[in-house]
Amino acid sequence: MKLAVAATAPLGAEILESLADKHDVEFLLTRPDRPRGRGRKVGAPPAKEAAERLGIPVRQDERLDESFDLGGVDTIVVAAYGALIPASLLDRALWLNVHPSLLPRWRGAAPIERAIMAGDEESGVSVIRLVEELDAGPIGAQSTISIGGDTTAGDVYAETSRLAPELIDGALANESFSPQAGETTYAEKIGPADRELDWSRPPKELHDRIRALSPHIGARGELHGRVVTVWRSQLAGDRLEVLEVQPEGGTRMPYEAWLRGLRSP
Repeated sequence: MKLAVAATAPLGAEILESLADKHDVEFLLTRPDRPRGRGRKVGAPPAKEAAERLGIPVRQDERLDESFDLGGVDTIVVAAYGALIPASLLDRALWLNVHPSLLPRWRGAAPIERAIMAGDEESGVSVIRLVEELDAGPIGAQSTISIGGDTTAGDVYAETSRLAPELIDGALANESFSPQAGETTYAEKIGPADRELDWSRPPKELHDRIRALSPHIGARGELHGRVVTVWRSQLAGDRLEVLEVQPEGGTRMPYEAWLRGLRSP
């Protein structure tokens, strides 16, 4: 079996590295280099950086269409790739998608964040065969992850990358994929409004929002007249305790240390 990987984001880079430990990866398909960071310098996607470290050939097609050469590959694993695979290519190989949710719950762009923000106690990882409809393909392997309590999105991303290689192998060995069953929900992309903390909301809702956006996006709110990014919090009974913040233009620090700085003359 010839295997390739389509990945762009950090999660895809981690899954690529894990797969490369067990399989010969023919090539990485990733998105073109883009401006990154505050300086907007053109940089390589995380998955490309991982592939280059591993000596895996990299392809960065701007668009995929019927002219795309699969290079004799039988299976392509898609993990945080960031672009749609056209129908003209889906019949030419087995396209397996690693999706971090218990499909059909939370199809779409931000399943980890939306599951935590919704207060779900569990989510998971699904490996599906790609079809034209968004995240609607049959399931070849699936595993559950606990996401309650103080679990952050970062924790779930790490667990997803840990589980993915075994699940991919399970899907490859599975001769009978199962149709998705249950209520379908959609995880829209995180926007600016999703980051805002309204302190009048219930403490658990605020805590869920903070941990859903940590450590990669960050929730924002006003504390003591200053706008800060809130990275960590905890629930103490019916109260929310802020644990870590980042002032505008500053670095992350414990909330108490930030408070002491405000009180200093």
